[in-house]
Amino acid sequence: MAKRFGIMLDCSRNGVMKPREIKNFALFLSKAGYNMLMLYTEDVYEIPDEPYFGYLRGRYTLEELRSVEEYCNSLGIEIIPAIQTLAHLPKIFHWSTYRPVLDIDDILLADSEDTYTLIRKMFAACREAYPNAKLINIGFDEAHHLGLGAYLDKNGYTPAVDIFLKHLYKVVEIAREFGFEPTMWSDMFFRMEHHGQYESLKNKEDSILSDKVLKLCPKGVSQVYWAYHHTDKDAYSTMLKAHKAFPGESWFAGCVWTWKGFVGNNRATMECMFPAVEACKEEGVENIVMTMWGDDGKECSFISMLPSIFAVKRFYDGVTDMNEIKKEFEELVGESFDDMMLLDLPGDFGMARVYNSSHHKYFLYNDPFSGFLDPALQPNAVESYRSLAERLEKLASKGGDFAYLYNYMATLCRTLEIKYDLGQKTRKAYEAKSTDLLRALAEKYSLAADAVETLAEAMRTAWYKENKPQGFEVQEHRLGGLSFRLRSLQKRIDQYVKGEVASLPELEEELLPVYVTSRIYKEGTNLPDYNDYRGIISVNYL
Repeated sequence: MAKRFGIMLDCSRNGVMKPREIKNFALFLSKAGYNMLMLYTEDVYEIPDEPYFGYLRGRYTLEELRSVEEYCNSLGIEIIPAIQTLAHLPKIFHWSTYRPVLDIDDILLADSEDTYTLIRKMFAACREAYPNAKLINIGFDEAHHLGLGAYLDKNGYTPAVDIFLKHLYKVVEIAREFGFEPTMWSDMFFRMEHHGQYESLKNKEDSILSDKVLKLCPKGVSQVYWAYHHTDKDAYSTMLKAHKAFPGESWFAGCVWTWKGFVGNNRATMECMFPAVEACKEEGVENIVMTMWGDDGKECSFISMLPSIFAVKRFYDGVTDMNEIKKEFEELVGESFDDMMLLDLPGDFGMARVYNSSHHKYFLYNDPFSGFLDPALQPNAVESYRSLAERLEKLASKGGDFAYLYNYMATLCRTLEIKYDLGQKTRKAYEAKSTDLLRALAEKYSLAADAVETLAEAMRTAWYKENKPQGFEVQEHRLGGLSFRLRSLQKRIDQYVKGEVASLPELEEELLPVYVTSRIYKEGTNLPDYNDYRGIISVNYL
């Protein structure tokens, strides 16, 4: 059985989970059989004498984190801080005070005393915040352009592997000064040997590391293999075997699918994690963590994922009968497993195997006039959203602890019911030069704007219950901007119908196919593959 089986909460993508909510979540985890919780905090923790570190980002005070650790420990939950000491620190570089420690992108400048002074402060703060923690995750993932910015200017070209290892040894030394044993994400070791690739399902040789690199790895540093979307046990096993060659302990990090827009995906979580934990058992991996990322602003409520979090642990424990799992879940949580699974459906209707698509988000933010995502519209979507909204509204009307989540997803469905294909209908009516159709559609733009504002209210309720207020301004700017844009387009249509403008040039541009690059899609699908508001809202500069 696992030595550690836990969850990692991403608190760094605008949604900083309230300490009270972390404690409630930890209580659920302890009852579900988990014994570890990792808090991923890039810059959202207090560092004395570093006022700009996490400034205006809702950072945790040291006292808040000590309180969380104390409570979790009382439940038998080990707390492991997860920080970044190489890359993934984009928000500190908003402030000029940190420019001297910037290499390139979001990467710290290696081999710099100023950098190591800051890192030492990070560990000192973590030791104060987590006085009982033995382990710490030091990050080190996805540092793709390491050494190619200020480091290059300062030192000339140096192979990335040399910079990486020298910096790693220094960070490990500092971590141990403060009584921490480090764990780290393992991907950069593979990327540096295999042309940027972490793993390849087509070529198992990509899982092999050279003896040279393996011998240079610092001893005692646990390597965490992360993989989120495989449904084939062998795909996990290949890389788990490769990790046995590292000198430290091996870990596996899977996923709870929370980073693809407003909607979580419990079903995808189970379909990916069930084979993953089987592979971990077979390969003797005793440390398993399920990551909950909040990419692009943490629009998804982590609480909506309780069904799959519970099911994966029970499956690992040997309970494979889903009916039994559902029964146990309802006894523990007081809510129907199947009812909570309905929270997935706004992002997954009729597209059961397309895990990586944020379809609902594309067509929430897809601009009706530029409409570059319109070629990815799916048939019968409007009817699906209408039907699902009715089901979710019925559940919300019953009240209870999760009514706010049912309402949140119901308002999303109602918004998409109106807006989903609004641009396509507008384009067709314009091409037909039908002023009657355009006049009727103009009214729908007003209704869509109203629906977006209702969605914003529902999201506000969920956000302020679960997270600190900082970061929600981003969501209000996005949804507020969408509402304003819809009302503006209504005026444009009215002007055209009244003859005040001779044409609507945006609707005259030919729409090209939306191409897919991700290897996990079946050939021929026209669903786009990105979860990025800036890439969805416009192809112009933001």
